[in-house]
Amino acid sequence: MFPEYRDLISQLKTTHTRFHSLFDKHNKLDHEILRLEAVSRNTLNDQISQLKKEKLRIKDELYNILREESNA
Repeated sequence: MFPEYRDLISQLKTTHTRFHSLFDKHNKLDHEILRLEAVSRNTLNDQISQLKKEKLRIKDELYNILREESNA
């Protein structure tokens, strides 16, 4: 995720509390989505879709933080 910001991501994970929290939540959602897709039942499609939307929202927020911090 965002290879152009690799160094900044490493830095923000240790210095920016909100970024660190979002980064962890994004990773947890990613693992949960992969787990649910592995057992993929039709009844889980709505749940997976909601998790993917939340993951994308978090990714957008992470990107916004990265852009702000890279311009600082």
